[in-house]
Amino acid sequence: MTEAEGATDAREHGWWRPLLALIALLLFPATPLLRIVFPVDQTILLLAPALAILAVAGWRAGGRLPLAVMWSVFAVWVLWQPGSDPTSFALLARGWAAILAATFGALTMAGVGDRFLPRALMTLAIALGLSALVAVVASGGVTHAVEVFNGEIARRAAASLAQWREMTSSVEWMDLTTARPDAKVLADQVDRQLASLPGVASLAYTALLALESLAALALAWAVYHRVGRVRLGPPLARLRDLRFDDALVWGIVAGLVIVVLPLVGPVRAAGVNLLVFFGALYALRGMGVMVWFLAPGRWMMAFLVIFTLLFWHVVGLVAVAIGLGDTWFDWRRRSRPKTQRSE
Repeated sequence: MTEAEGATDAREHGWWRPLLALIALLLFPATPLLRIVFPVDQTILLLAPALAILAVAGWRAGGRLPLAVMWSVFAVWVLWQPGSDPTSFALLARGWAAILAATFGALTMAGVGDRFLPRALMTLAIALGLSALVAVVASGGVTHAVEVFNGEIARRAAASLAQWREMTSSVEWMDLTTARPDAKVLADQVDRQLASLPGVASLAYTALLALESLAALALAWAVYHRVGRVRLGPPLARLRDLRFDDALVWGIVAGLVIVVLPLVGPVRAAGVNLLVFFGALYALRGMGVMVWFLAPGRWMMAFLVIFTLLFWHVVGLVAVAIGLGDTWFDWRRRSRPKTQRSE
């Protein structure tokens, strides 16, 4: 979700980054732990409509009609899914995907925002507002929507926990724990996490949905600009170039104030969601600063990714701190690594 300015080519090149991102967004929600914290476990629901609306915007700007028709038909098929019997949650997820894509497409066609990230953040704000209005006027209101979300999270958590306990009670796992006692410690830790995650996911549901949607929009943006002939804005670039408006730090400040104050209910939940969403943005900014200074090659970058996945809680806190500090110190403009001075 990073941005580069000054690109003139209408079509971007290189598929390995978008493909890795696509694999991650499709596979991560299928894992027992992450399935609980990914609000929309079928990420294609978010990706297909976004790609379709970008293809339509590209066609209106002089691009190819067949590309717009192809992606639109695919998006309709994904949202409709003939032969399926959608649950209340599935209907809400499809409704969110449609509102998100329509809002992003409208802002793109209107030329609102000169880069992807400001436009995407504005899309999220408008789409969340529209969804809240729909929930208020719909049958059951916001209370029904919250019950549907919490029920879906509880269902996934129960299924994941049952699947995990079935695996850890197998003969093969018993043999493994006999040979490796640390495997039992790991199993108990995962068991506790699966039991505690539903509460966390329910509390921060809005922020998690916004982050997943932002990732889907970024991937759709990258894929479209590799298949479309008309550019709709500056391309996404490397993580080390990530910057955004420093005024977003007030999202962190507002979240901290709300959480620190003795508030309960929806207000406190709003503070938690602000901290999770803007904390994730600043963690990405902090990771960009670290990657910029380290200037790693591909193998070193792969090691950093694996290290981050294994020790995400430590790396995440450090990255948030660095990202927030970059708001005032702008470390990437103070000095440049030797490997970058010669470029």
